[in-house]
Amino acid sequence: MKVSVSSIWSSVKEIRENSPVIHNITNYVVMNNSANALLAIGASPVMAHAEEEMEEMVNIAGALVINIGTLSPHWIRAMLLAVDQARKVNIPIILDPVGAGATAYRTITAKELIREAPPAIIRGNASEVMALMEEDAKTKGVESTASSHSAVDIAHKLNKSCGSVVCVSGETDYIIYGDDVTKVKNGHPMMTKVTGMGCIATAICGAFASVNRAYAEAAVQAMAVMGIAGEIAVKNAAGPGMLQVRFLDALYGLSEKDIKHYLKIEG
Repeated sequence: MKVSVSSIWSSVKEIRENSPVIHNITNYVVMNNSANALLAIGASPVMAHAEEEMEEMVNIAGALVINIGTLSPHWIRAMLLAVDQARKVNIPIILDPVGAGATAYRTITAKELIREAPPAIIRGNASEVMALMEEDAKTKGVESTASSHSAVDIAHKLNKSCGSVVCVSGETDYIIYGDDVTKVKNGHPMMTKVTGMGCIATAICGAFASVNRAYAEAAVQAMAVMGIAGEIAVKNAAGPGMLQVRFLDALYGLSEKDIKHYLKIEG
């Protein structure tokens, strides 16, 4: 898939101009981080979890982001209500199967959400993606025990099974849709020392999918912007603490020139 600097910049501008509402049902650990990242790129985050408001909230959203990082029964009920309404009103669903493979509860929940309403994009690390298709795949908590490359074949099977674009994140991010495999090689190792960067990537995928209904391209755009912002941020960061702040600044100040300078895509 050919994703150009101009197409990425066009989507960034549309996000900034239209400020789409991105409805997140996400975990306690990353709510603040994800909301601030969405604000920095130009979107309007909503972090709503109550079953009673799911239908109304989904109706005003440009995309729905589901993150299973901190599960409980009432949150799962809200997630199922939300994905059902998103399917009805035809807005993209972005699923982050956090920790799938670590426990049966997580794996079963992720699979149930996919069956209820196949997502536009599934974004996870290699172990999480593998757990959605292989019964014996395991993760170390919410961390991957496998490289992103090792999950490409399984990602193809997952795409064929449910039709979702599959984004496997890691040192290289792989975006799989049909026969297409696109590699995004932006980013920096220090980003792995900040909790929730993967969850933020999922939220950013939601922002790009809200303005670009070519969901494979939207996923590539989102992962490229994440990685580029990380590379810019790390230049002025002494460590992970400062990286968090610099990362938001980099998203906020991202320019077409930055994208052209840093973009590393193959496929």
